[in-house]
Amino acid sequence: MANSPESNPISHGSSLGAPLLVPSKEPGWDSGPGSEPQKVCIDDMLQNYCGEFGYWQLKHFVLTSLAWALEAFHTMVMIFADREPGWRCVGELGCDEKESNVCGLEPGSWEWEGGPGSSTVAQWGLVCGQKNKVGLVQALFFGGCMIGAGVFGHLSDSKLGRKGSLTAVCILNAIFGCLTSLAPDYSTYLLLRFVTGFSTGGVGLCSFVLATEPVGPTKRGVAGMSTFYFFSTGIALLSGIAYIFPSWRALYVASSVPSILFLVLVVPFISESPRWYLVRGKMNEAMKIMRTIANANGHHLPDEVILALDDESNDASNGNQIWEAATVEKEAISGSIVDVIRSPITRIRLFLAVGINFTCSVVYYGLSLNVVNLETNLYLTVLLNAVAEMPAFTITAVLLDKFGRKPLAIGTQWFSAIFCFMGSLMGNVGISKVIRMCCGLLGIFGMAGTYNLLFIYTAELFPTVVRNAALGCATQAAQMGAILAPFVVVLGGGFPFLVFGVCGLIGGMLAYYLPETLNKPLYDTMTGLEEGELA
Repeated sequence: MANSPESNPISHGSSLGAPLLVPSKEPGWDSGPGSEPQKVCIDDMLQNYCGEFGYWQLKHFVLTSLAWALEAFHTMVMIFADREPGWRCVGELGCDEKESNVCGLEPGSWEWEGGPGSSTVAQWGLVCGQKNKVGLVQALFFGGCMIGAGVFGHLSDSKLGRKGSLTAVCILNAIFGCLTSLAPDYSTYLLLRFVTGFSTGGVGLCSFVLATEPVGPTKRGVAGMSTFYFFSTGIALLSGIAYIFPSWRALYVASSVPSILFLVLVVPFISESPRWYLVRGKMNEAMKIMRTIANANGHHLPDEVILALDDESNDASNGNQIWEAATVEKEAISGSIVDVIRSPITRIRLFLAVGINFTCSVVYYGLSLNVVNLETNLYLTVLLNAVAEMPAFTITAVLLDKFGRKPLAIGTQWFSAIFCFMGSLMGNVGISKVIRMCCGLLGIFGMAGTYNLLFIYTAELFPTVVRNAALGCATQAAQMGAILAPFVVVLGGGFPFLVFGVCGLIGGMLAYYLPETLNKPLYDTMTGLEEGELA
């Protein structure tokens, strides 16, 4: 293979994560006369020796990304479990079915369609003066997600690892989901939804990083943006599950069982990230995975090729020292959000990423709630909303490596903002009502593309040692936006569209100040990033 500057296996940096890793000397090993170990970063090893996206990465990517469907189940189940069902009159006096709600009806003159077990609203009478309690459940769930994203983002970067953290959150989701179905009262239900949010906040985060880190740099962008197909598919499947299980208690059990199946049938076949092994000093484990990838993809990884962090010297004079250290476990390298804030480069990136994720979430969840409020079949509406997002994922994935991350981040947000501003000028009668609905659909189409792009873009902005911690902060900001969105929607009229338009405009402006990461190395350490960016 030609050693061009682009494909030089000793090039500096790596485009998604790695201590010095080298294969241990096995008995009888002989590298040949005069041979010296060749230090390469993990991306160069994938490009030149293992394959960027072969059979191994495809299988690992699909299995790991299935967790996104689980996140969709636990997040969107509230749409069906907390819905306000229809009602009907049961007496001749004190009831008029022409009434828009039951607040003015005589007690005992009406009943819920499907009985009190059809939803939590019917179960505990969360209507009229108690209606705000439904919004409180949603807000606390996303509040739990915000906390969980930070906690599990740190744990996946440190002791638990990517796979360990993903396993932990799936176990907690299965337990909390099943317990929610047994909630005897509203207060218990509220608490269980909060702790479910805590564990759910780490699912997509851990799944995304674990799925994309073993992928080569030229394939990582499209692969990363493809993870959201699994989330949308999960929403679509949930609408069918909710239709089959109309009782909210049965629905919580049915939406939690897939987490158990995932733990039993999928997790045993998922590998830990070799990048995490590298930065934790587990040399032999990382090299073992890289050799497995090469063999599964039909490639050969030479014995003299070894892994190294991007901030380590590639001086050939150090070759003997490197080789002698081959079987020595290096000290684990770790980082935290404090390290991100301490560095001027990553501090600015973090603040910008947090702002963009917040504004994007306000628009995405706000427009989603506006669409759900259409007077149509709830199950069909949720299904169509999930399917409608997929073209946005496809378009952004196709254009990602052609135009880059930054132009797409700006363009998709401003595309959404334009139609939100148009929607704010439309009335709510006649043709204006139809135009406003179309503006909302086009607005969510654009923001779905942004939401899809943000994960891969944010991941590429930070080195391996703090990547999940930074993603956790960005996810926390997104959850804050999700908490705010319902309160904006409640205002009604054209004002929510105006707010969403302003958020989209601001988000695009913030993205303008982020660096482009297309074809840039994905660094392992803070030192590697700082040296690479200043070079």
